[in-house]
This record gives sequence, structure tokens and C-alpha cells, in this order.
Amino acid sequence: MHITVTGGTKRQRQLSTSIARYTAKQLMSKRLMQNLEVNIKLIPRLLEKEEVYGDSTWEDNNWRPREFTIQADSKLKLRRLLETIAHEMVHVKQFAKGEMVDVVRANKIRWQGQYFDDKDAEYYDQPWEIEAHGREVGLFVRWCEYKGFAKQQWTQNEDYR
Repeated sequence: MHITVTGGTKRQRQLSTSIARYTAKQLMSKRLMQNLEVNIKLIPRLLEKEEVYGDSTWEDNNWRPREFTIQADSKLKLRRLLETIAHEMVHVKQFAKGEMVDVVRANKIRWQGQYFDDKDAEYYDQPWEIEAHGREVGLFVRWCEYKGFAKQQWTQNEDYR
């Protein structure tokens, strides 16, 4: 997997690369990972500008894409920033494995064979968001344990910078 991170601080870029690689290893096969390109853009005040912590989009093809862009707000607390990247990596997995497909012509999302109009369902009720929110904290905690960060204050407390 090729990961590029732009923006943010050097530490944010290093940790973002690390958690993206870790989450990919947890969520995907080695074969799939080898064929992915993930560009992470750390953008200041994304939350203020677009009312999101982050987002992910496929860049090449809506059917099992291999190139993705993740945007995340670089002004978030470090824990929240890294949880956001873990969340967006779940979406990368969903698209790359064909679990979720943007059906562009019909303005719908196909999720595991079922079609959804994403404007009809509340954000937290969308099944792809249920999975991503359900996994982001666990992936973050396991990554912290793997990296030896689990006892550091910034990993324990969302209010800590």
C-alpha cells in the first residue's frame, strides 16, 4: 500500500501513516493492500468549513476502487484525528472490497447488495457508518497497544492535545 500524507505537523503525518497502515492490515488482505494508494490530506479547520471531522473518496473507479483520498481536520485533538483516519480507512476497505459501491448514475449507494438513497437515511443509521463508527475506537485502541502508546495521556483523554 502506498500512503502519502500532506499537511499537518510532522508528528501528525507520521502517526497518520502509521494508523492507516495498521488499520489496513487489520481490515484487508495483503493482496488487496498491495494494490491500494491512499492519499491523506490534513486540512486545518475542515470541521468549521465542511462540518465533518473527515471524509474519504475514491479517485479512480466506483467499482472496487484502488486509489483513495482521505481528508481529516488537522486542528482536531490528536486522538480524534487518528480515530477519524481509522474511521475513514474502514470506508476505504468497504469500497475496495466491493461491500459499498457508489452507483453514480442512480445517485444511490449499494451496500452489500442492497440499494440505499443516502439522503433518505439519517447519517448514524446508514449501515456503512454504523460499521465505521463501531470500529474506529477499537482500531485506535489496538493501534495504541501495538505502538506502545496505550498508557500515554493523549491516548486516554480526548481533551488532551
